[in-house]
Amino acid sequence: MTTSPTDFSALSLPAHVLANLQQLGYLQMTPIQAASLPVALLGKDLIAQAKTGSGKTAAFGIALLANLNARRFAVQAMVLCPTRELADQVATEIRRLARAEENVKVVVLCGGVPLRNQSASLENGAHIVVGTPGRIMDHLGRGNLNLEALNTLVLDEADRMLDMGFFEDIATVAKQCPKERQTLLFSATYPEGIAKLSQQFMKTPQTITVQAQHEKTKIQQRWYQVPDSDHDEARLGAVAQVLRHFRPASTLAFCNTKSQCRALVAYLKEQGFSALALFGELEQRERDQVLVQFANRSCSVLVATDVAARGLDIAQLEMVINVDVTPDAEVHIHRIGRTGRADEEGWAISLASMDEMGYVGKIEQLQKAESEWHKLSELLPASNEPLLPPMVTLQIVGGRKEKIRAGDVLGALTGEAGNVPPFTREQVGKINVNEFSTYVAVDRNIASLAQQKLSAGGVKGKSVKVRFMDEA
Repeated sequence: MTTSPTDFSALSLPAHVLANLQQLGYLQMTPIQAASLPVALLGKDLIAQAKTGSGKTAAFGIALLANLNARRFAVQAMVLCPTRELADQVATEIRRLARAEENVKVVVLCGGVPLRNQSASLENGAHIVVGTPGRIMDHLGRGNLNLEALNTLVLDEADRMLDMGFFEDIATVAKQCPKERQTLLFSATYPEGIAKLSQQFMKTPQTITVQAQHEKTKIQQRWYQVPDSDHDEARLGAVAQVLRHFRPASTLAFCNTKSQCRALVAYLKEQGFSALALFGELEQRERDQVLVQFANRSCSVLVATDVAARGLDIAQLEMVINVDVTPDAEVHIHRIGRTGRADEEGWAISLASMDEMGYVGKIEQLQKAESEWHKLSELLPASNEPLLPPMVTLQIVGGRKEKIRAGDVLGALTGEAGNVPPFTREQVGKINVNEFSTYVAVDRNIASLAQQKLSAGGVKGKSVKVRFMDEA
């Protein structure tokens, strides 16, 4: 019987491992497994880009187990994850994959569980540790976790960990791992921080990208005709109509010029929308603040030029609006591809005047599909309520210089300190720790109480100044 290159049996794995994979129903490798496993099994460092649900846990799980000596009771592999939920899922999957080995012990180290229970588990010996950066740092700091025997470090969903402000924590943990080790980094997207991580902690990593082919149904495209482009007011009004009709929580609106960006933001603010602009001449600090607010869902509309939006990747982007049609058809494809990611559905709404129809024709040729046109008169307000973003950003004066970590802020909000009762993890959004400032998104309904709690209870026992971020 011939072996397909995507069969697990095509890999140089022991018979008992292949038998276990077969029992688990793993017969054919997914694209990310087929691309990454041959490299990982050679012991090389790897950056693998693939979306959630693509089979990446088995890819790094099989690789780290191949490196493991079950008879040696020492931590030989560690997986860093952004959340406790993901760490639990990863540990469960690794235990399933390890069934063919002799008694491989996997310990989960995350917050929300008493430290002493985890310390006891570590004392009894562990082969693999899976956890969140903050809790792993706690155990390292207390001397509970010995990494001398570590040979594989995995960063899972690295982009999410960076989003949550864990860069410094990851750096601290990686520095305590042996230099002679294999590092496997898995990420759905490739933000700037990934390159920075790889430069600091990886040895000539091989980069593998498995393109998620977006099904056409994932992005619903619609076109609306607006008066010729000298009627700017009508085009701006059409954007407001689109927002009131569809009420997306998160929208990226593209304009061809900076002046059009400024005009649209000013107009949307007058109409009661929460909008911010992103264009080339913004200072880095201003750009960071704009992106923080949009990425953490405390601003509804980000208006940007193509140049300013380069490298920008926002999770859960519900809508892209092409306020101006771009003359470059490939840029149009790139614009609308920012929505409908990671199994989410998205809307791509484009406005075009008669004098832009030549550009529309180029886009149709590239997409090999005719545009679906609708009338502006169909866009009726879905509600009389203003379209407010679900979150609000609080800025804490103090950041990495003051040794503030994302986990400290989360602990301050979900802990008992202060007169305000603790909030749930679900009421707290993204936390970004910069050099001198920390930004935390909180549910709009608790924003004032969260500010009170942080101001009264402080962070790490120290009082801090907290203010609402102005959308300016």
